[in-house]
Amino acid sequence: MTSFIQRAAFLSPGVVLILSFVFSLPSNAQYFGRNKVQYDDFDFQIMHTNNFDVYFYDREAESVKDAARMIERWHSRYTKLLNHKLPPKQPLILYANHADFQQTNVISNLISQGTGGVTEGLERRIVLPLTGAYSDNDHVLGHELVHAFQYHIAIAQKRGIRALSQQPLWFIEGMAEYLSSGSSHPHTAMWMRDAVSHDDVPTIKQVGRDQRYFPYRYGHAIWAYIAGKWGDDVVGPIYRRAMTLSLDSTFQTILGISRDSLSSEWQQALRQTYNSQLEGRTKPNDVGEKILAKDLHAGGMNMAPAISPDGSQVAFLSEKDLFTIDLFLADAHTGKIKKKLVSANTDAHFDALRFMNSAGAWSPDGKLFAFVVFKDGENAISIVEVASGDVKRTIKTDSIGAIYHLSWSPDGRQLVFSGSEAGLSDLYLYNLDRGTTRQLTNDRYADLQPAWSPDGEKIVFVTDRGPGTDMSILKTGPMQLAMFEVKTGEMK
Repeated sequence: MTSFIQRAAFLSPGVVLILSFVFSLPSNAQYFGRNKVQYDDFDFQIMHTNNFDVYFYDREAESVKDAARMIERWHSRYTKLLNHKLPPKQPLILYANHADFQQTNVISNLISQGTGGVTEGLERRIVLPLTGAYSDNDHVLGHELVHAFQYHIAIAQKRGIRALSQQPLWFIEGMAEYLSSGSSHPHTAMWMRDAVSHDDVPTIKQVGRDQRYFPYRYGHAIWAYIAGKWGDDVVGPIYRRAMTLSLDSTFQTILGISRDSLSSEWQQALRQTYNSQLEGRTKPNDVGEKILAKDLHAGGMNMAPAISPDGSQVAFLSEKDLFTIDLFLADAHTGKIKKKLVSANTDAHFDALRFMNSAGAWSPDGKLFAFVVFKDGENAISIVEVASGDVKRTIKTDSIGAIYHLSWSPDGRQLVFSGSEAGLSDLYLYNLDRGTTRQLTNDRYADLQPAWSPDGEKIVFVTDRGPGTDMSILKTGPMQLAMFEVKTGEMK
C-alpha cells in the first residue's frame, strides 16, 4: 500500500518504515490473533487549505499548520511535474503520534509499527502520524501524496485501478520515494551498496518478483536512474503509459529502450558508483564478529541491541518466536541466548514492545533494564529485573504521546528520553525517585537519541537545529550532535 503502509508490507530481511497504498494489507506477525482496539475518542476539527481538508485534533494543533504548508508545497510541485490536477479538497487525516494512528478507523486493517502512513484509494484519503521530526513529516506527506496522484491518474485511464493493482510494487513505491526524496537517500544508498558488495544486483524483473529485494529502496534506485538520464519530465508519461501498456512496451515507447537493456544499464551504473566507494573500506567481519543472526541463535530480525554496563550481556529485540517481537538476553561474546526477558503475549503489563526507533537502557549496576512499550493506546516505559525477568515498574506519562530512545543516568536516578507531543519531539527527564517528568527542550526542532555523559552532567543528542535549518520556510538541515547542560539548561 503506500502510504507507506504497504501495498505489500513485508518486513524482511529487516524492519523498515513502510508507506503505503491500500489495495490489500498483509497480515503482520506481531498482531497475530489480535483485534484493533480504540482506546481514545478523537474530536477531529477541519482546517481548510487551498487544496486540502486537514483533519486534526487538539493534541496536534501546534504542528498541523506546518504539515498543511508542507503538503500544499508538494501539491504544487506534483501538479506541475505530473501535469495533473487532483479534485479539490483532498482529505488529509493527521494523528499526533503512532499510538494514536494505530487506532484509526479510516483503515480497517491492523496497522503495524512499521507503517508510516497510508493512502486509501476510493476517496484518496491520506492518513498518517506526525513523527516529531519535520524532515520525516515532509517526506511521508510527499510520498503519500504521490499515491493520491497515482490513484486519480489511474482512475482516468480505461483499465483504471485494475491496471494500477497489477503494477510491480517497485514501480509504484519507487516512484513515490523518488518524487518525495529526490535522487539520493541514505537508506537507498545503503541497500544498493550492500547489493554491489555481495555481487547481488538484481535485474529489474527480479526486483518485481523476488521479495529479497525491498521494492521501496530498489524502486527508488531504478526511478532515480531513469530520471537522472532522461529527466523528471518522463515520470508522468511513463506512469500514464504503464496504465495501458506493459512495462516493456512503456519503456520502449517513452525511453526508446527495452526493459532488459534498461536493466543492464542500471546494474552497470550501480556497480560503477558503489565499487569505487567500496575500495579500501574495512568489512564488518574484519572489525567484529557476528553473534546474533538467523543462523546464529537469533531470529531473522534482530534489533535495538543494548550492551550491559560490564559488557558481558546484550539485550535485544527479535521475532525469534514467530508471532511476536520479544525482548531477549544473550551472551555478548558468544551470542548464545540466555533467556527471553519479556514477551508481550504473556505479560499483562503492556500490549506490545516498541521496536521501531527505540532501544532500551541498562541501569548502571546492570540489574534492571528499561524499554518502551505500548499500553492502553499510549507509550509507556517498563523496567524489568534482569535476573528474575519480573517487570518491576511501568511508567505512563499521560502528557507525552510517544516515547523513544531511553538512556539511564550514571547515578541510576533518572531516565532521559525523546518524547513526541503535539507532533513535536523534545527531550524529557524522568526522576525515578520522585516519579516526576521534566521537559528539557520545547521547540519545533527534532531532538532525538539522547545519551548521558559519564559524569551525568551533560546529555548529547541528535537534532536538526543549526546550519541549514530555517523553520520560517520549513527547511531542515542535516542532523547533527548537540549537547545539553542538565543543571543550567544551556545548549551547545
